[in-house]
Amino acid sequence: LPGAGTCYQQAKRVLHAAVPDRLHARERETGVIRQFLREHVCGRRPGSLYVSGAPGTGKTACLSRVLLDCKDELAGSKTIVLNCMSLGSPQGVFPAVAQQLGLPAAAGREGVRRLEKLLTAQGPMVLLVLDELDQLESKEQDVLYTLFEWPWLPGSRLVLVGLANALDLTDRSLARLGARPAGSPRLLHFPPYSREQLTGILQERLRQVAGDPVLDDAALQFCARKVSAVSGDARKALDVCRRAVEVVELEVRSQSLLKPLPGGE
Repeated sequence: LPGAGTCYQQAKRVLHAAVPDRLHARERETGVIRQFLREHVCGRRPGSLYVSGAPGTGKTACLSRVLLDCKDELAGSKTIVLNCMSLGSPQGVFPAVAQQLGLPAAAGREGVRRLEKLLTAQGPMVLLVLDELDQLESKEQDVLYTLFEWPWLPGSRLVLVGLANALDLTDRSLARLGARPAGSPRLLHFPPYSREQLTGILQERLRQVAGDPVLDDAALQFCARKVSAVSGDARKALDVCRRAVEVVELEVRSQSLLKPLPGGE
């Protein structure tokens, strides 16, 4: 089977959870994020956006896509992207941001005070993207509260974008912010993908592989139906299909190895 190996390799490659050029079924959400960044970062208006949705619903992928697409527009500002999973504790977010802004390390309240001073001084806009924001929940919620309050300080140049799995994080943690009319972050929710949307995502990925389809439509629909019933998680659907391709590849390989020798029975 000449070239068969490469078609399976290609299929596995396109089924990886990388950021595609176009995010299927997320046009609205991508548009909202793009508009928010233009309005606030490019328009020099501090503000905050809270993005919620279950794992695998495209939050990080959408934001990454918009940051890539708007690279030139955002060139005049400073962009910091942090995954809060990598921090040792909720308080660890402050030294991590300070380091990105070139501030000398300072612990505790002093560190937070210096950061605050820097973010309310003259300078370019700072876009701070915090992925896995749920990790910053603490007993008093002081970390989240401090971060979401920064854009509203006089002279602030911070635009904050937080991504989290919890839909109600703002209700639980940031209720105090809601008391101020302007203080609440803008909310954007990513619903789970439907069966049709998951089928579309899988078809779009596999269309990039030349030749006959490696997995037929019925298999993709079956996978999409199962995953949408449980979670609507696109990463799971890509994962299941990638494993299916590996199984097919192994079967084809073993068949070609077991071919009878010429002249044999």
